[in-house]
Order: sequence, then structure tokens, then C-alpha cells
Amino acid sequence: MPHFAILIYADESLHAVDAAAAELEENDQHARDLAVAGTMSLAYALTPRASAVSVRRDSTEPGPFVEADQIVAGFYVVEAPDLDAAVAIARLNPAVSTSTGGVEVRPVHSGGITGNPG
Repeated sequence: MPHFAILIYADESLHAVDAAAAELEENDQHARDLAVAGTMSLAYALTPRASAVSVRRDSTEPGPFVEADQIVAGFYVVEAPDLDAAVAIARLNPAVSTSTGGVEVRPVHSGGITGNPG
């Protein structure tokens, strides 16, 4: 079955190192629902943009790669029969119901989880 990446955009990530469980509950419940449905292959929440390091050809700078009102706060991969089904799954993400957030759905071309062969 095809895989689709769902990128979560928000004005900031909720997943600070010291985030309270109550702050994360709605997103955690969404992840549990997808896991129970068997559609989610993997998921990663990203820490707030202040913890980012931007690496370019000639420099390494603290902070996000680009300054923007919204950032990628996390992403997950779902299995769905087609793009329409993946979009239907994405609509359930809590970021969609906020006034400042949303998600982007993109078909996965190739790749997968790699292991350390050593």
C-alpha cells in the first residue's frame, strides 16, 4: 500500500523537553487512534525551533533554517490506498482545527527506516 508523509505545521512545536502531558494529550490521542487503526507507520514530534541548528555550505548557525510564521512541528507516515484517503486521515490531525496550523500531505517516493549495519 502507498505511503504518505503528513507534515504538521504550527506556529511552534508543543514538544518542549519540559512539556506537560496535558499539553500533548490531544496530539498523543490522535497518534494512538492512528496506531490502533493500523495506518501509521512512524511518527516524530520535533522540539521547538529554538533547539534547531541550521547547517549550510559555509556555516553552522543556531536557529531554524528559515524564519517563518509556521514551522514543521512534526511528521508522520501513513499507509493509505490513495491520496484522497491520506488526506482524509490528515484532516483528523489536531493542527487542522487550529486557526494557525495545518498539515501537508505528500506521497512518499522511496526510502524507509534504515538500521545500523554494524
